[in-house]
Parts: sequence; structure tokens; C-alpha cells
Amino acid sequence: MKFTLSWLKDHLDTDEPLEKLADRLTMIGLEVENIEDKAKALKPFTIARVISAEQHPNADRLRVCMVETGNGAAPVQVVCGAPNARAGLVSVFSPPGTYIPGKDITLGVGTIRGVESRGMLCSAAELQISNDHDGIMELPADAPVGAGYAEWAALGDPVIEINLTPNRQDCTGVHGIARDLAAADMGKFIDHTIKPVKGEFPCPVKVTVEDAALCPGFALRLVRGVKNGTSPEWLQKRLTAIGLRPINALVDITNYMTYDRARPLHVFDAKKVHGNLVVRRARDDESLLALDGRTYNLDPGICVIADDHGVESLAGIMGGEASGCDETTTDVLIESALWNEINIAQTGRKLGINSDARYRFERGVDPAFMVPGLELATKLVLEMCGGTPSENVVVGKAFPDDRVIDFPVTEVKRLAGIEVPLPEMKRILSHLGFMMAGAGPVVKVAVPTWRTDVHGKADIVEEIVRIVGVDKVPETPFERGEDARKPVLTPLQLRTARAKRALATRGMVEAVTWSFIAKPAAELFGGGKRELEVANPIASDLSDMRPSLLPGLIAAAQANADRGYGDVAIFEVGQIFRGDRPQDQFVAASGVRRGFAASEGLGRHWSGSAAADAFDAKADALAVLAAAGAPMQALQIIAGGPKWLHPGRSGTIQIGPQNVLGHFGEMHPRALEALGADGPVMAFEVILDRIPDAKKKPTRAKPAIELSAFQPVSRDFAFIVDRNVKAGDIVRAAQGVDKKLITGVTVFDVYEGKGIEDGKKSIAIAVTIQPREKTLTDQEIDAVAARIVAEVTKKTGGTLRG
Repeated sequence: MKFTLSWLKDHLDTDEPLEKLADRLTMIGLEVENIEDKAKALKPFTIARVISAEQHPNADRLRVCMVETGNGAAPVQVVCGAPNARAGLVSVFSPPGTYIPGKDITLGVGTIRGVESRGMLCSAAELQISNDHDGIMELPADAPVGAGYAEWAALGDPVIEINLTPNRQDCTGVHGIARDLAAADMGKFIDHTIKPVKGEFPCPVKVTVEDAALCPGFALRLVRGVKNGTSPEWLQKRLTAIGLRPINALVDITNYMTYDRARPLHVFDAKKVHGNLVVRRARDDESLLALDGRTYNLDPGICVIADDHGVESLAGIMGGEASGCDETTTDVLIESALWNEINIAQTGRKLGINSDARYRFERGVDPAFMVPGLELATKLVLEMCGGTPSENVVVGKAFPDDRVIDFPVTEVKRLAGIEVPLPEMKRILSHLGFMMAGAGPVVKVAVPTWRTDVHGKADIVEEIVRIVGVDKVPETPFERGEDARKPVLTPLQLRTARAKRALATRGMVEAVTWSFIAKPAAELFGGGKRELEVANPIASDLSDMRPSLLPGLIAAAQANADRGYGDVAIFEVGQIFRGDRPQDQFVAASGVRRGFAASEGLGRHWSGSAAADAFDAKADALAVLAAAGAPMQALQIIAGGPKWLHPGRSGTIQIGPQNVLGHFGEMHPRALEALGADGPVMAFEVILDRIPDAKKKPTRAKPAIELSAFQPVSRDFAFIVDRNVKAGDIVRAAQGVDKKLITGVTVFDVYEGKGIEDGKKSIAIAVTIQPREKTLTDQEIDAVAARIVAEVTKKTGGTLRG
């Protein structure tokens, strides 16, 4: 929401400085995001006159200008390339050291084609006043040379931008913002009484509302004999300052009402409307060419305003081009209506329209201002365009039901911890538009019509506290008690944080993707069930809750590849949905590697050895499990995985067949084709919920890392086994010989070929033996080695390679 300081002062009588107003806005919940003060930014720019403009000796399109900068200073030489640079021209000059906002540079003394230039003559685009960059600015001949340009051009009206929470629809208009500031002692609220405009004749256009749930109220008025020219300069400046383009007086009035009073309106060219108006649901075969130049196909879920010829407007969102007002308009229909907030939001999302009207109607406008808003708009039309008004046509409820809350005055102390005297409560609430009656422990508070977000006692407390100041709420420590504090984070929350850190440590970048995916992608990953379809999807390709994080990650990786960033390593930790029951919803940690994004480092590698493979995905998955506290010694890795992984280049991680923790490997080419992605892509997915909780029974305290004072011993073994024997079986057999002494077993070689029988292979392992109590003798080490050979032979049928 943007507005200028002078606009605010139309509704707030204040002498407070801008900085104090901005601070107070933020403190009362209307957070100031930006203040654009052109007068301050353009202070160094002055008005100057070109004395002479001679051809540059070394460039056809440049001129060497002598510029009078005023204040008795000597003329300044400036090299200028603008086609309109000429003697006698009055323009805007910037000396060396000036920051040029349109070019994002700080000007210095320069030499251009051998000629020194000590400044710059500026275009409007370079000052970011407009998009005109065809030449330097041309000011009136009587503009005072040497004066500051911003001051002369009256640009000293700062633009304030605030960030609104969705419940504060009343502050989508400057009038509501001024009311809040007045309640916060920043000035006196100016609330002009809106007098009804007397109609001179009955309105010939009738209105029918077919569904009152979609349109609770509708007001209409005809004004004949208007002259729709340009709007007054003050109105054009206000709209331009907040980023709106002035169009014509009638349209500018509706835009002004939207930002001034949070009351969107629409104007129809009455001569382009055929017959009476009907508010109804659209039909399947209807479409509308809207004011943004786009044609929208409609359906019965969309509320429209139609005449005898068809749809003329998308209710509460955007008008149609066919009945829009232009310079030829002489008779205008002004519409002020109330719309169903949910329907407006659904229609806007469905059609992809984000208009100022939708922004306000989907939050809920003041229902009591429907008719006064029409009266105020009529007054502005008569002032700017002339004409003769008809009587109002009002359909539906013009006034909402009263809302009164029984409010115990002790609630402020109970919920906020601050003491606010009853008179101060009454003052604050009355300034905000509430009415308070009673003096006892419980008072009656009547809620104003524009505060549709206030429903209960806590809302009243919030209104009082934000005006008193949230900084007045005392700091209150939690009572610790005698018992130890319970953990703040749940085990799953801890696992989530540790998984993210582990993957980031491995060089992966965190991504956040949609929780919804297309149905074909959901079905590919085991989802697509009817109960997981989104009832009102924001897009057709976001129709189902995701059964896996991988479709979104693969789409993100492909989007990067399409833009020239093919080496991608990204991960996400988030919810996945396998059913509509709570036990069918899990937190997963997933990741993909593409191109040369191997775990040892991102980027191209001269040897090609850094290309990601299935073992990188395996290492990622194991890193997540280790960080999340999985029992690593109990993990089993089984070849193969789900159908979306390559059958020969994938694996499953489990703790027994009943508890599958996750999968890893290369994505199946058919799966990538279905997702519209290029391969190869390595992926993994681990379900954090399935990791067993650590045992909670009391045990003797042990150091996190048990260090030994004795030198570890390493021994290598090579076993010849059948080709179908898994390396993991050999590793587990060796580890099980003596879990106290043997601290590590790793595979360092797998060989098939010359010297090895057909159907056989050689697997070499390195075993680390860590003495704990004394240095082992050669005989003791040999005894452990013999037990390792015997155990591997027993479990795998392998023999020690000679």
C-alpha cells in the first residue's frame, strides 16, 4: 500500500516529522517498508541554461556545451549526446560527485573523445521521474537558473509504502491509515461528512441479483452529460506518485477512491450497456475481453455482471473492455457493490488476475460504505466531469448487522500484562471507531463496520495494546521450577535441522518447492489418490498433494539446466503425503544431483570423474541418517528400489524388511521422461519419521568419543567369493567378530578378471583394530585376523585370496 505524505494530511491534521510518523506506523502494526523522498534524492540537481552547443571535434553525435549553473559561478563545460541539446535550452544539471539514480552511477569528471566534461545534463529517465530518455529535460525558459530542481518541480512529497497484514483491509485506504495514526496521538483525524447527492431523475437501468450469497449488496447510479477528459493535475500527481498511470477522469476517480477510501468502484459507459444489469454466475460457454486486453474463459464458479448482450464485468475484479469509459463517454453508470470474499479470491486465483479491486474485496470492504462511497464518487464526477445524476438504485443490504462484544476490562492486564486505565481504553477505542458503554468490570464494545476482523475479547485487547505500544508489554520470564526444563524441540524437529545441516555440509543447496504437483507425477511416485486431490488448485499442474519431494526437486534442477546451470545439487526437507490419515503423512529429506555436481565438489572437472553417480546419492542418504541419529550399525542396504529408480543402479536402506528408511540411486529414464527432465539424475529420499527413537532407559554415562591411548592397527584382507555375494555381507561379518576391538571396516577394491575364476570376484577390505587396554602383541593381532577370515568364510563361503 503506497501513499504520499500530502495525501495522508488530507485525512490527518499533523505537524509530526515524517520519520516519527513512519516509526509510529510500524509500532501500531502498519509496517513501513520503504520511504521514497525524491526531494532528498534529487537535491544535488539544479536548473541550468545552455549558453552554447558546438559540434564535438571528434564525434558526430556529441556536442560540447557551455552551461550556466547560476549563483555567479563560471560556465561549466559539458559533453552531451542528447539530440535536443542547443543554445538557450533550460535543463537539469548534475555536477561531479552526484549520484545518478537512473544509471546507478556516481558522476565524476570525465574525458569524452578527448574533451573534458565536468557534469551532465539529465533526461527524465536518468532522474527516474519518467521513462522519457529520448533527450535531456526541457524546462520553461523562465525557470530560475541555479535553483534546486526538486524544490522548483514540487517533488518534495515523500511516498510511503507500508506492508499490511491480511486482516487490515480498512488500511488499504489512506483514510483508514490516518484514523490509526490519530488514535496513536500523531494528529487529529479529519473525517469529512459525505452528503448525499440529490438525484434529478430515476435511474433507467435496473439491477437484478440472482444469488445474494455472491453479492450481498449492489448500488448503481447514472450520470448523464459528463465530459470525460483528463483528470486534474493534483489527482494525476497522486496516482503517478504511487505507480498508477492516469487514464481519464472517470477511471482516475475510481482508482482514487480505491486508494483513498478502500472502496473499489467500477464505471460503465452507459451507452455501451444494453438493457438492465444482472449479477449472476457465468456460463460455461462465456468469455470476457477485460480491460487488461486479455480474454478470459469463464465458468459457473465465477460471478459476473451482465447485460442483455452478455458479460460486461468480472464482479469485484476487473471490468470489460467493451463497456469501458473513454474520451467519448458522455453517460456513465457508477457501480458500488459488496462481493463474497471467498468467491473473489477463488476467481482471482483461477484466472490469474491480481487487481487492486481484488486485493481489497477478497479481504472484505466496509459494507456500510457501499452507498456513501457511491455518493462520494458521484460528487467527484460532477466536480471534474459535470453532468446530471440520477437517483440511486440499491439492491440488497446497505447496512450490516451490529456487532457488540462483552469485554471485561481486566482482559488487557490478563493477556498483555499492562495496566491501562478505563478512560484511556475508551479514548483509544473511540478514536479507532469503536463505541464503549459501561463503567463496570464488563463493558459493551460496539465494533465498527470497517473492522470485519474483530470478533472477540482478544481482538479488543490487541487494538488497545498496539496503540498503547507493544514495547510497553513487560518482559516476563518463564517459571523454571525445580525440575529440569523439557526440550523445546521435538525429536522430529531436531532431525529436520540436523538433516538440513548435514546436506548443506555436503555442498548441496536447500530448495523449497510446491507441496502440490501434477497428477501424473503424483501417480508416478505412488500418489494420485482421490483423497489427496486439491479441491481448489491454484493451477492445473498443482492438483495433487505430493507423495515425494523428488518431482519438485527434479523440476527445479531442470529449470536450472534450461538456463545454463546444468551442474545442480539441491535438497529439501519437508512433508510428503501418502494418504489422508495423519499416519500417512511423513517428513522426508530428499535431494538430487545432476551433471558434474558430485559430492566431492561442484563444477566442471577436467577428468570427468566429478560427474555425480548413484554412490553420491547413497552417501547423501547415509549422511542424513547419521546426522538424524539412525542406528548406523543396524542399517541394511539392499539392491534395487521403487519403479522410479534405475533397477540396476539403485538401493534401499532399511532396518529389516518392515522398516524401510529410504531409497537412493539413479532416476529411471522413463521417470525422467514423464517429468520432462533430462538425465542422468541421481536422487535419494529418506523418511525421517521412520528412524527409531534413541533408547531412553538410564545408562552409565559414556564419553561421546572414546579415545584410546594406544596405536590402532590396520589389516587388509582379500576374499574370493561368488559374484552374487554382496560386499555389505563381508563387511558385516568382519564387524561382528569383535565389536569392541574392530572400529572400522571399509571396502577398497572389487576385482573380476584375469586370475579370478568365472563367476567369482575379489573383494578387498581394510579392517581397523583399536586396542583399548594395552598394546596388542603380534600373536593377538593374528588371532583376531584368523577369526575374521573364519567368520567371513562361514557367512559368505569366501576364501582368502592368495
